[in-house]
Order: sequence, then structure tokens, then C-alpha cells
Amino acid sequence: MRVRTRFVLLLCLLACGGCGKEKSTDELIADLKSPQAEEADRIKAVRLLPQRKGEAAKIVPALTEALKDKDGDIRWSAAIGLGYFGEQAKDAIPALQEAQRDRDARVREAAGVALSRIDPSQFPDPSKQRATRGQ
Repeated sequence: MRVRTRFVLLLCLLACGGCGKEKSTDELIADLKSPQAEEADRIKAVRLLPQRKGEAAKIVPALTEALKDKDGDIRWSAAIGLGYFGEQAKDAIPALQEAQRDRDARVREAAGVALSRIDPSQFPDPSKQRATRGQ
């Protein structure tokens, strides 16, 4: 049931992505960091921030900090988001390596993929490693 609820929440967030006034990067970061913000606002913020690639200097530190969040969906989305920034997220490498030991398997996998996008020479793509092992 919880998965279905989160799926519906995600669909609603995507449907309303263009509704109303678009928040600034600073407002999204504040929503992400706010313990008083609704869970939906925090998830929306962590998922919208990676779309603002021109502001990596502000966003990468916020997403890196979000890897320590108590909510697994926030940590998972932050790891995915850091991967979108590629080489611009090099400062997040230690936090992503720590996230590879997260209790949530989704976070561990997303951290591995993010690392492979940030520095492919040092961190091979985990999906390709699994494919070659299975042959």
C-alpha cells in the first residue's frame, strides 16, 4: 500500500510540475532542508533541483547533505540527482561512497550509478558489471 501511495504522490507531483509559480532554486533548497516542510514538498524539491544544472554550485552541496536524510526517498532521489550533474558533483564522491553502505538498497544502487556518472574512470557502471557477471 505504501508503494502505491508514493506512486500516486509522484504522479500528482509530475502533473502539477507546471502548476502555479515556479519556485527559485533557493526556495527549493530551503524546502528540502526544512524539517517543517511537508514530505511532498521535500520530495518535489529534491527531484526538481537536478533540472537546474546551471546552479550546480548551490545544488550539489544541498543534494550531498540530503544523502544523510532520515527519509529513504529523499536519500534515493538525492543520489540520483547528483548523478545528473556528472563531473560537477565531484565533491559529493565521499558522501556517495558512504551512501553505497546505506540500509536502503535503492540508495546503494543509485549511489553506485551516480559515482559512475561523476567519474567513470574510477567507478565503473554497476549495471554493466552485473551484466558481465551474468554471462
